[in-house]
Amino acid sequence: MSKPTAVVCAYSSVGTAALEGLLEAGVEVSALYTYAQGPDELWFTPPAVLAAAQGIPVTMAPAFNDDAVYAAIRALQPDFLFSFYFREMIQARFLDLPRLGAYNLHGSLLPKYRGRAPINWVLVKGEPETGVTLHAMTPKPDDGFIVAQTRLPIAWDETALSLTDKAAAAGRDLVRDAIPGLVDGSCQRIDQKTLGPSTYFGGRKPADSRLDFAMTAAEAFNQIRAVADPWPNAFLETPLGTAKIAWALPTAEPCPQGRFRLTQEGVLLGFSGGALRLHTLKVRGLRVERPTDQAAALRELGLAEA
Repeated sequence: MSKPTAVVCAYSSVGTAALEGLLEAGVEVSALYTYAQGPDELWFTPPAVLAAAQGIPVTMAPAFNDDAVYAAIRALQPDFLFSFYFREMIQARFLDLPRLGAYNLHGSLLPKYRGRAPINWVLVKGEPETGVTLHAMTPKPDDGFIVAQTRLPIAWDETALSLTDKAAAAGRDLVRDAIPGLVDGSCQRIDQKTLGPSTYFGGRKPADSRLDFAMTAAEAFNQIRAVADPWPNAFLETPLGTAKIAWALPTAEPCPQGRFRLTQEGVLLGFSGGALRLHTLKVRGLRVERPTDQAAALRELGLAEA
């Protein structure tokens, strides 16, 4: 029996891991459509590196839905079309091309957290668990029937990076293990409507990472861990500039809301009903980690001291 073939649209570390899962399952990948890695994304190995090592043709896809791309994929006559953390919504006409179906890997427990940046949003919302879901693609985002899904617990101090690593490992296994059932038609087909109401979150904007002293300490911490390094970080806008809070942890020590306090254990920031202890501050592009330097930087930015 010949190997099933697939065209893959993928990016991110999750995309690389899912591509690994396909290859481990014996799928012959005819082409990879992906994106050039940005200078702020060097923390992961992109799918293009894996594909090149396997001799898979790679196309950078700034405009995937063009007629030329459609014609190229139609000529390949793939059994599958897969989307693994691809940035574009794939047009409906593409979904009819593969003989055995078009499937997307999404980083949440669908039907919850449809849309963009689900890993960041589940942390912002303080969820205790999330997951990865392999589902059939339709013209609507994250809408088709589910063929495989796995749950991932979220640790109290989980960050976007650690949760992305979990999702990548889980995605690799999920895709690899789903292939036999997708090939012979024995896979489950779960209608998302039977799993409860859906929720949707759009792509994150820089303003979504703004911290406000009216937040509770838990809300502020969730915001910080959702965009901790290598993401751009949560930030405070002060009277004289901006301070990025790269990392901070909840503390039982008191600090007045909207102020900071230098203690022997470090600098505290006061939020509603609680405080966070700073670990790493970024000001004017520089990392500031010594508590005395952090306090000096906050004073210079006009933040009130307790």
